[in-house]
Amino acid sequence: MSVLHRFRMRRRGGWLQSPFVWVLGVACLLEITFHASRYRVPVPPRELDAPFYTSCQEPVTDGPRENAAIVMLARNEEVEKAARSVRSIEERFNRWFKYPIVFLNDDPWSDEFIRTLNASTSAPTFFENVPKDQWTFPSWMDKNAAQASIKSQGDRGILYAGKETYHHMCRFFSGSFYTIEALKKYKWYWRLEPDVEFSCSLTYDPFVEMARHKKVYGFTISLWEEKRTCPSLFREVSDWKEKQGIPSSTLWNAGVDASWVPWPFRSMMSWFSHRDSAGDGWNLCHYWSNFEIADLDFFRGKEYQDLYQHLEHSGGFYFERWGDAAVHSLAVNMLAEPHQVHHFADIGYRHDWYYQCPANAPGGQLPESTMLNEAQSKWAGEIPGGVGCRCDCDGRRNRNHASYCLNKLKAPNTANRPWSTWLLSFIF
Repeated sequence: MSVLHRFRMRRRGGWLQSPFVWVLGVACLLEITFHASRYRVPVPPRELDAPFYTSCQEPVTDGPRENAAIVMLARNEEVEKAARSVRSIEERFNRWFKYPIVFLNDDPWSDEFIRTLNASTSAPTFFENVPKDQWTFPSWMDKNAAQASIKSQGDRGILYAGKETYHHMCRFFSGSFYTIEALKKYKWYWRLEPDVEFSCSLTYDPFVEMARHKKVYGFTISLWEEKRTCPSLFREVSDWKEKQGIPSSTLWNAGVDASWVPWPFRSMMSWFSHRDSAGDGWNLCHYWSNFEIADLDFFRGKEYQDLYQHLEHSGGFYFERWGDAAVHSLAVNMLAEPHQVHHFADIGYRHDWYYQCPANAPGGQLPESTMLNEAQSKWAGEIPGGVGCRCDCDGRRNRNHASYCLNKLKAPNTANRPWSTWLLSFIF
């Protein structure tokens, strides 16, 4: 039989009848499966990040305190929004614990702002200014080119990217925030934004519990990042990670979606955004940093500061719109151990449209407590499995956003995982 005849027979019978095609297909499938298994996050034998408490506690007003501060970046024109946030945290937490509140502004404070905010809290207050050289373009950067890029980003409708001050803010919160003079004396911070609301009472000291459990970062909400804001960020971080020889932890792997393109074509995926040099992708899940309780020394450390300097000199804070939430999240996932990250499942929190609303713990609301009754005498119904303290939101709907990212980033610490997280990882 001639070669031409065999070729015609092959075409007539179909390539699927070729043993070579089947062997190649099976080999590709095995290689892809093996590659994906490298990013598998093992199920721990037990829950590694349970809530610090699952019911109301009688606040210990004379107990030991950590060296900590509540920190708010605000502007004079946000006085009413800032006061609402401070009144909310005062009512729900700081009336008992009296942690100082440090207000930061890139402009001088108005007398009205100082007067109004002092009237909103019983805690010590400090009104500080961000140094001008830390709220501007880096000295080495072409300012005109950066401003042209910001305008272009705004014209393309990228979220907040047309606002120069927003780029300054993201850069500041990603780097020099941790080393400014106003915060040097503190070890812990709780970031507070204008116009947020706390819907549950926090009757224990989160700074004390973070220190006692050796945590470095705490959050409430986790979301997808807006992908057009930071197309090159993951590549910059992953390249730096590889250069430093930092091994991948299960926390890092929780943020990565392994590519399903077989070798040797997988590396071609690195040409696309949100991919590392091997072609694997960031799933865009990040901790929403407008609420975070964290160890300042973690971000002051050499590894984080070296990473920040690398990102700073790449120009992405201005030529793209890298957000501090994405920077913090990738850094925490790379440099922290999974057990060092805490989800405050018991804190009721709202910012903008998004909220987290814990259900109230059955039998754990301490209705006889005089101290708690002075702050909150009515609360929503108790629900089995609830962990909240006197929450006044409807705990039947725990959050108003998809739980995919929360479940993904909690996976290294979670023994009982929802099946939907595994299923959706094949879609996103």
